[in-house]
Amino acid sequence: MDVRGRRVGENGRVTVAPVVDRLRAWAALVLPPTGPLPRPTVRNYVFDAVLALVVGIVSARYAVDSQDVPARVVVVGGLLRPVPLPPPPQPGAMAGAVVIAVVGAVALALRRRYPLAVLWVVLYATSASPSESPGLTFYACVIAAYSAAAYSPHRWPALASLLVAVLVVAVFRDSELPVVPNEYVPLLVLVPLIMAANGLRTWKVRTDEGRAQVSALEREQAEALHRAVEHERARIARELHDVVTHHVSVMTIQAGAARKVMASSPGQAREALLAVEAGGRAAMTELRHVMGLLAADGADPADLAPQPGLDQLAALVDRLRDSGVPVESTVSGQPRPLPSGVELAAYRVVQEALTNAVKHASGGSAAVTVVYGVDHLRVEVVDTGGEPGPGAAAGNGHGLIGLRERLAVYGGTLDARPRAGGGYHVIASIPVQAP
Repeated sequence: MDVRGRRVGENGRVTVAPVVDRLRAWAALVLPPTGPLPRPTVRNYVFDAVLALVVGIVSARYAVDSQDVPARVVVVGGLLRPVPLPPPPQPGAMAGAVVIAVVGAVALALRRRYPLAVLWVVLYATSASPSESPGLTFYACVIAAYSAAAYSPHRWPALASLLVAVLVVAVFRDSELPVVPNEYVPLLVLVPLIMAANGLRTWKVRTDEGRAQVSALEREQAEALHRAVEHERARIARELHDVVTHHVSVMTIQAGAARKVMASSPGQAREALLAVEAGGRAAMTELRHVMGLLAADGADPADLAPQPGLDQLAALVDRLRDSGVPVESTVSGQPRPLPSGVELAAYRVVQEALTNAVKHASGGSAAVTVVYGVDHLRVEVVDTGGEPGPGAAAGNGHGLIGLRERLAVYGGTLDARPRAGGGYHVIASIPVQAP
C-alpha cells in the first residue's frame, strides 16, 4: 500500500480496492430497507387488480384512438373540408402501442408488494412509448410513483426513482402532457375528495380503537400491579413468619431453661439469658431487613442487614446447640458461591425444619446435611422425634407451604414427611448451574 492509501499489487500496479470498499460502505447505508417489507392483504390485491384492469382498458383504448390518421381543415371552393395528413400509420404501430399500454397497466397489480420494481417497469414503458401518445402510460406512471413513495421500504432508492420519473416524463420526452377532457374534470375532483374523506374517517376510527386499546392496557397493567402487590405482601408475610418463628421459639426455650436453673445454677441461667439476647438481636436484624422491603424510596440500603445464606448455617446450628438441642451439621461436595436467592431458600429450609424440631420434637436431636452436587443443591434435615414443646399448638402449617412456594421459584422441590421410626424428614433439592 502506497503513502496515499492505495493498494499496490505484486506487479506494481495500483488497485482501487479502497474505492470499492468505500462504495460498498455507502451502498450499505443507502440500500438496506428503512421499514418493514410490504405485506398486502387479499383485499389489496383485488383492488390493485381491478385498478390495473381499468387503467389497461383506458390505456389500450387511448393507444387505438391515437393511431387514427389526424386531419386538418382547409378551405376548398368556399367550404371547410378535413384533409387527412400523410403518412398513414404503420401496421405494427398500433399493436406496439397497445403492448406498451398493457405492460404499464398490468404492472400496477403488484404496486403494493413491489412498488419500486413496478415504478421502474412503468418508467421503461414510458420511455418506449411513442412521443405522439403522451397519455399512453402517463396515468400508470402517476399511480406507480405514488405507490413507490407510499409503500417502498427503500427510501433513498425510491426518492431517486421519483426524480428519474419526473425527468423522464417532463424533460427527456419531446411531447406534451395529456390534457384531461372536460367530462372527466368532475370525476378527478370528486374521487380525491371521497378518498380523503374516507381516509379521515378511517383514521378517526382507528384512533378511537387505539385509545380504547390503550385504556384496556392501562387497566390490565393496574390489575397486574395490584396482583403483584398482593403477591409481595403474601411473600413478606411468609418471610416474617420464617424470621420471627424460629428466633422466638429458641428464645422461649432459653428463657424457660433460665427460669428453671435460676435459683440452683445462676451461671447456666446467665448463659441462657445471653442466648436469649443473641437470638433477639438476630431476630431484630432479619426483621429490620424484611421490613425494609416496605420502606419508602430513598431508604439507605446500608442500614439493612443482608439476607442470610449458607455461610450462616453454622451460626444457626450453634444457636440451636446453645439452646440445648443436639444438632449435627455435615457439608459434602465442593462448596461454591450460589445465587443469593438459592442460598436464602436453602437457609430457610434448614431454619424452618429446625424450628419445627424444637417445637414438635423437644428432647430429641437433629442432623443437617448440605450436599453440593454438580447441577443441584440438596439440603436434608432429620430429627429423631420427641415430645411436643410449648409452642407446638401455635403452628398453622404456613411454614412448609411457604418453603414449597419459595423453592418452586427456582425450580426446586420439597419433600417433608414423618419417618417410620419416629421423627421428621425434610429434603429440599434446588437446581443450580454446573460449575
